[in-house]
Amino acid sequence: MQLDPENRWVKKAATIPWDAIEIKYAALFKNHNGNVAKPLRMALGALLIQTQYQYPDAEIPFQIFENPYLQYFCGLSAYEDKLPFDPSLMVYFRKRLTPEILGEINEMIIEKAQDKEDPPSSGDGGNASPDQSEEEPTQSPNSGTLITDATCAPQNIRYPQDLSLLNEARENLEHMVDKLHSPAYDGEKPRTYRKRARRDYLKTAKKRNKTAKEIRNAIKKQLGYIRRDLDIVSRQLENGKDLTLKDVERLGAVEDLYEQQLRMYVEHDHSVEDRIVSISQPWIRPIVRGKAKAKCEFGAKLDISVSNGFVRLEHTSFDAYNESENLKEIIERYRTREGHYPERVLADKIYRTRENLSFCKSKGIRLSGKPLGRPKADDRADKKIIRKDEIDRVGVEREFSYAKGSFGLGLIRSKLKDTSKTAIALSILALNIAHIGRILREFLTFWNIVPFLNRIFDCRGKITVVQ
Repeated sequence: MQLDPENRWVKKAATIPWDAIEIKYAALFKNHNGNVAKPLRMALGALLIQTQYQYPDAEIPFQIFENPYLQYFCGLSAYEDKLPFDPSLMVYFRKRLTPEILGEINEMIIEKAQDKEDPPSSGDGGNASPDQSEEEPTQSPNSGTLITDATCAPQNIRYPQDLSLLNEARENLEHMVDKLHSPAYDGEKPRTYRKRARRDYLKTAKKRNKTAKEIRNAIKKQLGYIRRDLDIVSRQLENGKDLTLKDVERLGAVEDLYEQQLRMYVEHDHSVEDRIVSISQPWIRPIVRGKAKAKCEFGAKLDISVSNGFVRLEHTSFDAYNESENLKEIIERYRTREGHYPERVLADKIYRTRENLSFCKSKGIRLSGKPLGRPKADDRADKKIIRKDEIDRVGVEREFSYAKGSFGLGLIRSKLKDTSKTAIALSILALNIAHIGRILREFLTFWNIVPFLNRIFDCRGKITVVQ
């Protein structure tokens, strides 16, 4: 089938070093038992397509089956009139392609886009004296700009209300009681009062306007029902009954939730350390961001850095942390990649701690923001520099907006902790691929418009490009 070389998926495929990635990571998809494993290009291509369009797992194989350009992007040599793989393999793909591996793939794509060359050899043809070869290489002067910031990738969970969480915990415990009870050996099933508990929950939950006293009384009742169910499950487990691994993990989350809610109820408090906001995903924590849209978000917090127009995922955690603590590591990773420190680091005010300012000063780096101490009598030049840094720092906010609006970073739909981090790394990877395509389009557009301008304008000189 003849494909259009100007198609976006054909161009995206050309920006990715598939052969180098396949050589390095093909072993991840070797399957010694059962069916033949899928190639890495098929796995990574399917995940990038899902990141682009936010299709559910069940829809991805059908989209690839119906679109020859997507089949080409996934590495098929000819159009195939069948599903490329089973939808259940999407979870397998996300588990195998960890955030660390995707970070390395991201670096390979950036290196191909920048077309980095090996450093030139010395002028003496490599015949340097022994004393010269043992000397440490001189440090290159600082150059370039590093922009860094943090954001939250919200998880696709229901808004965590205490009463609804307790009701969900109670229903999970009742399901465990039913699974553990055997009428032939245990006789009559212990009473859980599930109908009464459900009625008490709906009596308050269905009210449009609920007072604090009504909510507190409803929480008290649900805590009592949960305590009774926990005792029943505990007695059944002591009698030799077993739960599945998934139910054991769920039981641990319910027990932690009960202890947290009981503590807040007794102490008349609304905050607790490591607060559980989802029983099915107990690793998710509330991230207080103080934004106008939502003061508190529920998902992973992440740091990214932007240099030379490319984005890198620096740190991801489901626990809240102070992003200023990671600035030194981000700068050192920049030095490892580029061979020198950046000339300036553009960051938010939270990064301007005394420790970070001292570190940047020792390395000859200018950290954006107002200097400490009393302002100078004539600080117009400093204000001009600060203003320019603030304008340039907006670039990282643009990257956040683009990733959240177009590549799924605004709502993570994965259900597992590891696959959620993989989804975040895929968003950054797809963002860089889109940037590479935009750069190529601008480059080709410029070279196409130069002859056109030369024909229109009868001027002495021609339009040239400075190399």
